[in-house]
Amino acid sequence: MHENEIGTLIVDSAMHLHQDLGPGLPETVYEGTLAAKLQK
Repeated sequence: MHENEIGTLIVDSAMHLHQDLGPGLPETVYEGTLAAKLQK
């Protein structure tokens, strides 16, 4: 996988995660959830 593809995957995942969870949660919640999603 190329660097740009990896970057796109991360940004897209973060955007979808924020849309699903909504605003207002602590940053650690977003970080932990994003890390788990990217590990899959």
